[in-house]
Amino acid sequence: METVEMNSVSLKRPRSEDDVANADEVKRQKTSGKSKTAIDSGQNIETVTEEPDKSLLEDMKNEIIPREESEEQEDEELEDSDEDGDPESFADMMKHGLTESDVGITKFVSSHKGFSGILKERYSDFVVHEIGKDGRVSHLDDFSVPVDDEDPSEETFTVLSDEDKQRLEELQLLKNKETSVAIEVLEDTKEKRTVIHQAVKSLFPGLETKTEDRDGKKYIIAYHAAGKKALANPRKHSWPKSRGSYCHFVLYKENKDTMDAINVLSKFLRVKPNIFSYMGTKDKRAITVQEIAVLRITAQRLAHLNKCLMNFKLGNFSYKNHPLKLGELQGNHFTVVLRNITGTDDQIEQAMHSLREIGFINYYGMQRFGTTAVPTYQIGRAILQNNWNEVMDLILKPRPGAEKGYLVKCREEWAKTKDPAAALKKLPVKRCVEGQLLRGLLKYGMKNIISAFGIIPRNNRLMYIHSYQSYVWNNMVSRRIEEYGLRAVPGDLTLKGATAVHIEEEDIDKYTIHDVVMPLPGFDVIYPKHKIGEAYKEMLVADNLDINNMRHKIRDYSLSGAYRKIIIRPQNVSWEVVAYDDPRIPLFTTDLDKLEGKPLPVLPTDGKFRALKMEFSLPPSTYATMAIREVLKMDTSIKNQTQLNTTWLR
Repeated sequence: METVEMNSVSLKRPRSEDDVANADEVKRQKTSGKSKTAIDSGQNIETVTEEPDKSLLEDMKNEIIPREESEEQEDEELEDSDEDGDPESFADMMKHGLTESDVGITKFVSSHKGFSGILKERYSDFVVHEIGKDGRVSHLDDFSVPVDDEDPSEETFTVLSDEDKQRLEELQLLKNKETSVAIEVLEDTKEKRTVIHQAVKSLFPGLETKTEDRDGKKYIIAYHAAGKKALANPRKHSWPKSRGSYCHFVLYKENKDTMDAINVLSKFLRVKPNIFSYMGTKDKRAITVQEIAVLRITAQRLAHLNKCLMNFKLGNFSYKNHPLKLGELQGNHFTVVLRNITGTDDQIEQAMHSLREIGFINYYGMQRFGTTAVPTYQIGRAILQNNWNEVMDLILKPRPGAEKGYLVKCREEWAKTKDPAAALKKLPVKRCVEGQLLRGLLKYGMKNIISAFGIIPRNNRLMYIHSYQSYVWNNMVSRRIEEYGLRAVPGDLTLKGATAVHIEEEDIDKYTIHDVVMPLPGFDVIYPKHKIGEAYKEMLVADNLDINNMRHKIRDYSLSGAYRKIIIRPQNVSWEVVAYDDPRIPLFTTDLDKLEGKPLPVLPTDGKFRALKMEFSLPPSTYATMAIREVLKMDTSIKNQTQLNTTWLR
């Protein structure tokens, strides 16, 4: 998913007469801080923020991360440190981005009058709890570790010096030419030697140990048991047969996305990230709670990380015989605070009743399409057209909009020279799509763009064509609602099991708008038998694509299609309006607050500001911003927000 670091922005409507009375209060809350576009109940969470959380900044400064001079870390540091441009120029650049209407998001289902509010003034205003396949909502409510006689003693974690750990890590990761590491046993007792053996084997999977006498002194010798394979495959013989191979735990994280969290955990545990599994990724700017499974790492070792990691807590440990699989979740439960709302009590009641009873249009959210002047769906369309020069040009050409300074320089060099090597030199961050494509062009040459593009990870490549499918779907759903409204009509599609069937005239009374699905274009779907079916064909013809031939000569880019409900009705919807004076205080308690015994925040009965606290559950692959859009009746695009009385600060 393509995302871009952006500055915060409030969701404010153009001022109506009803809003004027609140204008002074609205202006008091200045925007600042940083956020990241993204939101989706099964995947990522869109963030539009204001007030920066100073405690978070301190946490990030103090976070303990093992030193590792890797390209990834250097890339991350460069991404974090690049701060080109002033607030005004940044806001001006964002005007080149997309609005909702650019990607087909044009309709609302409710009749209430919209109002203003601030989404994610603090990252803690957006909390996501994963819902597992059994319908259970994940909560962090237990730090205890399962009792296991096989677990090593606490001394295991402290017996090795920092220098020993550094040498062992380099040996484990094959970072030097040494074939073994010798650790002198200063207190030569059998018990001490046993603890050192256990420490090396449990903290550095893949290493074996033996005891040797050298010059009258005892040494523990650590060495690789099975070469490079040992790092990816934790030692089988060290794991009790009676214990499940996977330790499942609940990960509570603040202001970190799922992959960042797993990368940090893997560095501390000195294992590869691919031994972790999860049901869905959660994005950065939020508090999220989800289940994670890890292969043959004890709950004791995981719990030990709670003492040294900031922004994470691990708990609710159990051993099971299976990993987790992407997509197995039922969805996510959201707790969202919209601060400084301007709506009347009646407006809010109407909006929330409509959300609960009718729902919202199941549009793909704005982050699906990128945030720069080159939308991801345009690249997807060029791939489907087999127009590889256009694909290369769209990814690498200069573009107006908010981008890192080094990307701007890279694009300028490319436009001037068309030399991959020269452009790559301008790009210190090599992991980005542009860097990967340039490396591919350097390797395969300018006449083999297909192979060069293939260097980009598969999921990133498929993101582009999925973006095009989403673009078509959004536009067609808006046309469908414009043409036929919020009722099922003959020729619509509905699902019977996993199979789509047309709704016939004689059966129309059996169905409502909540039963209707629309197809994402592909070779294995059918289309509605009314005007919208023809509209699909017309849209693809205009894009030089044949709706009856969605197979691509490169198999990865062949689209089978899928079906998606056009209206989603959230479950477990509840809400309340609360008053507050201080924008910095939390308006509800989190799982961690409860575990630490923090009291509920004391709120005034008649504060300076009002906030709408709302809760709802969504199935996977639905976008929470689209639900919030329906409540506020607002365009959620960054471009639109920059034009609505917004102050941008770095």
